[in-house]
Formats: sequence, structure tokens, C-alpha cells
Amino acid sequence: MTESTERMKNKENYNKRQAGTEKNIGNKGSIRADILFLLAKTVILIIVVLLLFTVVFGVVRVRDMSMKPAIMEGDLVFFYRFQKDYSAGDLIALKENGETEIRRVVAVAGDTVDITDDGLYVNGNLQQESYIYTETRPYTEGISFPLTLSEGEVFVLGDKRDSAEDSRIYGAVDLTESLGKVMTLIRRRNF
Repeated sequence: MTESTERMKNKENYNKRQAGTEKNIGNKGSIRADILFLLAKTVILIIVVLLLFTVVFGVVRVRDMSMKPAIMEGDLVFFYRFQKDYSAGDLIALKENGETEIRRVVAVAGDTVDITDDGLYVNGNLQQESYIYTETRPYTEGISFPLTLSEGEVFVLGDKRDSAEDSRIYGAVDLTESLGKVMTLIRRRNF
């Protein structure tokens, strides 16, 4: 290789290095823009998630054993706020005495509920609930039976019928007091 050819090669390499350095200097602005774009996307995602879980969905941590064995103390329950057309057997979240509770709907508007020593009657029919392991009895300090539900009311009971605070004590639940229908739960005990 001649000296002039080597000089030309060195000059080309130098020019390539200079072009790469100028490109990297130009990329600093691009990196800053990418970071700002990523931060903006993250903030928007957080806002969307917060809106979903404050407006559309709800989450509550169960603090009592009133729904045992279906739902245990410590479980996280997710509910859908816009579902207020309940039927018997649905689990719902509701506010009672400032606390969020999960209870099972046993009767809806127009139904007549009666609880005797024989058990739970809805519209004169003794209810056979395979998911209930304790007997359904009336409480002495609760409401009087039979009770016919008005439009916009549901009658709810806890699954642990011997100790649950439910409609036997505080009466029928107005749909405006219900928070929504339970969708799923995450078991947080005994991992």
C-alpha cells in the first residue's frame, strides 16, 4: 500500500468517526424525547387504571367470616359497579354501617321472605341451598317476618348463617346501597 492510499483510508475512517459522533450528539435530544414519551404513556396508563378501579370496578378486602366458606377473611373481592340487576344467588358488595360487606342475594323485588325454625322460605317455598352449611334461623333482635320486598330492594344473607350480620338484622337492602355484583376473588390466605 502506498502512503497516499493509506492517508486516504485514514481520512475516510476519521470522517466516519466524526459523522458517528455528530449522530450521537443528535441522538441525545431523541433519547430525551423518548424518555418523556415513555413517562407520558406511564402516567396515562396509571390514570386509566385508577379510573377503572374507582368508576367501573371495585376491590374490597373481606374483613369478616360471614361468607365462609365461599369467601374467607382476607380475600380480595372484585366487583362490577354497573351491574345492579341482581337475581337470587348473586354475590354483591354493599355498604352497611360504613363498612363494605359481601353478601348473597336470596330474594329480589316482589318476593316474600320468611325465616322460621324450619329455614328460609321465599314465596312460600323452602329453599334448598347446597352451598350453605349452617341452618338459616331468624334472629331475635332483627326484623319481623314475613317480609315482602318493594321495587328496588333485595334481601341478602351471609353464607355463615349462624353468625352473619345481614338482612335479618338490618332489613331489605336498597339497590342504591349496593356497590355492584361480585365478579371474582383472589384468595389471600394460606399461601
